[in-house]
Amino acid sequence: MSWTIDPSHSYIQFAARHMMISKVRGQFDLFDVDLDFDEENLANTAVSARINAASINTKNKDRDNHLKSPDFLNAADYPELIFQSKRVEVNGGIDGYLIGDLTIRAITKEVKLKVDYTGQAKNPFSGQISAGFAARGAINRKDFDLTWNQALETGGVLVGDEINIDIELEIIKQQ
Repeated sequence: MSWTIDPSHSYIQFAARHMMISKVRGQFDLFDVDLDFDEENLANTAVSARINAASINTKNKDRDNHLKSPDFLNAADYPELIFQSKRVEVNGGIDGYLIGDLTIRAITKEVKLKVDYTGQAKNPFSGQISAGFAARGAINRKDFDLTWNQALETGGVLVGDEINIDIELEIIKQQ
Protein backbone atom coordinates (compact mmCIF):
# COMPACT_ATOMS: atom_id res chain seq x y z
CA MET A 1 0.00 0.00 0.00
CA SER A 2 1.27 3.46 -0.87
CA TRP A 3 1.52 6.29 1.67
CA THR A 4 2.22 10.01 1.21
CA ILE A 5 3.33 12.63 3.70
CA ASP A 6 0.80 15.10 5.11
CA PRO A 7 2.94 18.27 5.22
CA SER A 8 0.37 20.28 7.17
CA HIS A 9 0.65 17.82 10.07
CA SER A 10 4.39 17.08 9.89
CA TYR A 11 7.48 18.99 10.97
CA ILE A 12 11.25 18.77 11.30
CA GLN A 13 12.50 20.84 14.23
CA PHE A 14 15.81 21.31 16.02
CA ALA A 15 17.21 22.97 19.13
CA ALA A 16 20.70 24.16 20.06
CA ARG A 17 22.15 25.75 23.20
CA HIS A 18 22.55 29.53 23.04
CA MET A 19 25.18 31.17 25.27
CA MET A 20 25.17 27.99 27.38
CA ILE A 21 22.00 29.18 29.18
CA SER A 22 19.01 28.63 26.89
CA LYS A 23 17.96 26.84 23.72
CA VAL A 24 17.22 28.28 20.32
CA ARG A 25 14.56 26.30 18.49
CA GLY A 26 13.83 26.26 14.82
CA GLN A 27 12.47 24.21 12.00
CA PHE A 28 12.77 23.58 8.30
CA ASP A 29 9.66 24.77 6.49
CA LEU A 30 10.26 22.86 3.25
CA PHE A 31 11.03 19.15 3.06
CA ASP A 32 10.01 16.06 1.17
CA VAL A 33 9.89 12.58 2.66
CA ASP A 34 9.54 9.32 0.75
CA LEU A 35 8.35 6.60 3.05
CA ASP A 36 8.00 2.94 2.20
CA PHE A 37 5.92 2.02 5.27
CA ASP A 38 5.43 -1.70 5.89
CA GLU A 39 2.47 -2.00 8.28
CA GLU A 40 2.99 -5.74 8.71
CA ASN A 41 6.70 -5.55 9.49
CA LEU A 42 7.97 -2.14 10.65
CA ALA A 43 11.58 -3.35 10.28
CA ASN A 44 11.04 -3.31 6.50
CA THR A 45 10.15 0.39 6.50
CA ALA A 46 12.47 2.69 4.54
CA VAL A 47 12.73 6.49 4.69
CA SER A 48 14.36 9.05 2.43
CA ALA A 49 14.16 12.79 3.20
CA ARG A 50 15.32 15.91 1.41
CA ILE A 51 15.27 19.10 3.47
CA ASN A 52 15.56 22.54 1.88
CA ALA A 53 18.45 24.22 3.76
CA ALA A 54 17.27 27.73 2.86
CA SER A 55 13.91 27.04 4.51
CA ILE A 56 15.47 27.15 7.99
CA ASN A 57 13.26 29.19 10.30
CA THR A 58 14.14 30.25 13.86
CA LYS A 59 11.76 33.24 13.84
CA ASN A 60 14.71 35.64 13.62
CA LYS A 61 15.62 36.83 10.11
CA ASP A 62 19.21 37.84 10.97
CA ARG A 63 19.90 34.51 12.67
CA ASP A 64 18.26 32.59 9.81
CA ASN A 65 20.45 34.42 7.28
CA HIS A 66 23.53 33.58 9.35
CA LEU A 67 22.49 29.91 9.52
CA LYS A 68 22.10 29.87 5.71
CA SER A 69 25.57 31.43 5.25
CA PRO A 70 28.90 29.60 4.76
CA ASP A 71 29.44 29.85 8.55
CA PHE A 72 26.77 27.17 8.97
CA LEU A 73 24.65 25.37 6.33
CA ASN A 74 26.02 27.25 3.29
CA ALA A 75 22.63 26.85 1.62
CA ALA A 76 23.82 28.43 -1.64
CA ASP A 77 26.39 25.66 -2.22
CA TYR A 78 24.57 22.87 -0.36
CA PRO A 79 20.85 23.45 -0.91
CA GLU A 80 19.66 20.23 0.74
CA LEU A 81 20.18 18.18 3.85
CA ILE A 82 19.58 14.54 2.95
CA PHE A 83 18.63 11.56 5.09
CA GLN A 84 18.60 7.98 3.76
CA SER A 85 17.61 5.16 6.09
CA LYS A 86 19.75 2.03 6.29
CA ARG A 87 17.74 -0.06 8.72
CA VAL A 88 15.02 -0.07 11.36
CA GLU A 89 15.49 -1.76 14.73
CA VAL A 90 12.08 -2.56 16.24
CA ASN A 91 11.46 -2.72 20.02
CA GLY A 92 8.30 -4.40 21.20
CA GLY A 93 6.48 -4.17 17.90
CA ILE A 94 5.62 -0.46 17.62
CA ASP A 95 8.71 1.57 18.39
CA GLY A 96 12.43 1.37 17.85
CA TYR A 97 15.29 3.09 16.08
CA LEU A 98 15.73 4.43 12.58
CA ILE A 99 19.38 4.30 11.54
CA GLY A 100 20.53 6.08 8.44
CA ASP A 101 22.94 8.43 6.75
CA LEU A 102 22.52 12.18 7.19
CA THR A 103 24.31 14.43 4.73
CA ILE A 104 24.94 18.08 5.55
CA ARG A 105 27.40 20.18 3.51
CA ALA A 106 28.47 17.07 1.53
CA ILE A 107 29.51 15.32 4.76
CA THR A 108 27.67 12.08 5.51
CA LYS A 109 27.45 10.56 8.98
CA GLU A 110 25.34 7.77 10.39
CA VAL A 111 22.64 8.91 12.81
CA LYS A 112 20.24 7.01 15.06
CA LEU A 113 16.76 8.33 15.77
CA LYS A 114 14.41 6.95 18.44
CA VAL A 115 11.08 6.43 16.68
CA ASP A 116 7.65 5.89 18.16
CA TYR A 117 4.91 4.64 15.87
CA THR A 118 1.91 6.52 17.24
CA GLY A 119 -0.70 4.49 15.38
CA GLN A 120 -3.39 5.00 12.78
CA ALA A 121 -6.69 6.84 12.65
CA LYS A 122 -9.43 7.54 10.14
CA ASN A 123 -9.78 11.24 9.30
CA PRO A 124 -13.41 12.21 10.04
CA PHE A 125 -13.42 14.82 7.25
CA SER A 126 -11.75 12.99 4.36
CA GLY A 127 -12.29 9.37 5.39
CA GLN A 128 -8.62 8.65 4.70
CA ILE A 129 -6.43 6.57 7.00
CA SER A 130 -3.45 8.37 8.52
CA ALA A 131 -0.48 6.99 10.45
CA GLY A 132 1.87 8.88 12.74
CA PHE A 133 5.49 8.73 13.82
CA ALA A 134 7.55 10.73 16.31
CA ALA A 135 11.36 10.68 16.04
CA ARG A 136 13.98 12.16 18.35
CA GLY A 137 17.74 12.23 18.27
CA ALA A 138 20.83 14.39 18.47
CA ILE A 139 23.86 15.12 16.35
CA ASN A 140 27.11 16.95 16.96
CA ARG A 141 27.20 19.86 14.50
CA LYS A 142 31.01 19.72 14.33
CA ASP A 143 30.73 16.25 12.73
CA PHE A 144 29.31 18.11 9.70
CA ASP A 145 31.95 20.87 9.71
CA LEU A 146 29.54 23.35 11.30
CA THR A 147 32.25 24.81 13.49
CA TRP A 148 31.57 28.55 13.64
CA ASN A 149 31.37 29.85 17.19
CA GLN A 150 32.23 32.78 19.39
CA ALA A 151 33.74 32.74 22.87
CA LEU A 152 31.82 34.50 25.62
CA GLU A 153 33.57 36.82 28.05
CA THR A 154 31.84 34.98 30.92
CA GLY A 155 33.20 31.64 29.66
CA GLY A 156 31.71 29.12 27.31
CA VAL A 157 30.62 29.70 23.74
CA LEU A 158 27.72 31.25 21.87
CA VAL A 159 26.47 28.05 20.13
CA GLY A 160 26.37 24.57 21.66
CA ASP A 161 27.71 21.60 19.70
CA GLU A 162 24.76 19.25 20.27
CA ILE A 163 21.76 19.74 18.00
CA ASN A 164 18.58 18.04 19.18
CA ILE A 165 16.28 16.79 16.42
CA ASP A 166 12.50 16.47 16.83
CA ILE A 167 10.34 15.10 14.00
CA GLU A 168 6.60 14.50 13.80
CA LEU A 169 5.42 12.79 10.65
CA GLU A 170 1.86 12.08 9.58
CA ILE A 171 1.31 10.02 6.46
CA ILE A 172 -1.86 9.27 4.50
CA LYS A 173 -2.73 5.89 3.00
CA GLN A 174 -3.34 6.09 -0.73
CA GLN A 175 -6.08 4.05 -2.36
